[in-house]
Amino acid sequence: MPELPEVEVTRLSFADRIAGAAIEGVRLGKPLRWPLGCSPDSLVGQHVLAVRRRGKYLLLDLERGLLLVHLGMSGSLSFTLNPPEAGKHDHFELRTAQGVLRLHDPRRFGAVVFATHEADPVAQKLLGKLGMEPLGADFDAKRFHLGLAKRKSPIKQVLLAGEVVVGVGNIYASEVLFLSGIRPSTPASRLSRPRAARLHQAIRDVLARAVERGGSTLRDFSNAQGEAGHFQLDAMVYARAGLACKVCANPIRAMRQGQRSTFFCAQCQKP
Repeated sequence: MPELPEVEVTRLSFADRIAGAAIEGVRLGKPLRWPLGCSPDSLVGQHVLAVRRRGKYLLLDLERGLLLVHLGMSGSLSFTLNPPEAGKHDHFELRTAQGVLRLHDPRRFGAVVFATHEADPVAQKLLGKLGMEPLGADFDAKRFHLGLAKRKSPIKQVLLAGEVVVGVGNIYASEVLFLSGIRPSTPASRLSRPRAARLHQAIRDVLARAVERGGSTLRDFSNAQGEAGHFQLDAMVYARAGLACKVCANPIRAMRQGQRSTFFCAQCQKP
């Protein structure tokens, strides 16, 4: 599933190229997770002003409204001048004077949703409960600790929930907890302010490095230019069960938390 770094890498790979483009046509394939919410023809003639990101959502600002794009479990975007004929898994296409933005999504858990503005109830239903942006200026260490202190669930589950900080998905949750020396099963409310501060910095560091490395390509992720990511090659614990820890040489362990695989080092990460 594309996580925040993959979504940010995707944004960076086409945002500048589509900015200012006039929309010439919209093609819909099979239904996605949620309906578009407007007539496709109402988008024709508008210009794409900019592309932003909020958590795992891409926001395409238009002259009148915005499009919220979510990649779901298996989605990816491409932006090319002359794309091949749409395939059976290409379910949304925005044709512009500067290229064609296409959503490819075999499992159809992704979505493209129109909202009149960011305060629109349609947009707020998707964005309203999202936590602080981990790569943004508002990701404050004190607020982060206060948010964790109110939650008794295991820290990894709190990170995945996205209500304290948004976008720390399964891959990166394992990595940031390793870097900060925190066992994934530790209740979030038990973290002292110094431990929460280390976790806060680890989140910033790991996600920024993942963006620099082009995200993680575990199956078929690629950015809008078709380029794969390489962060998975740097992983300290994720998907390394049974292999030696790169720090202490003890074997990396795996366990299930909320139906997701968690990887950790029992020696380096303390409860």
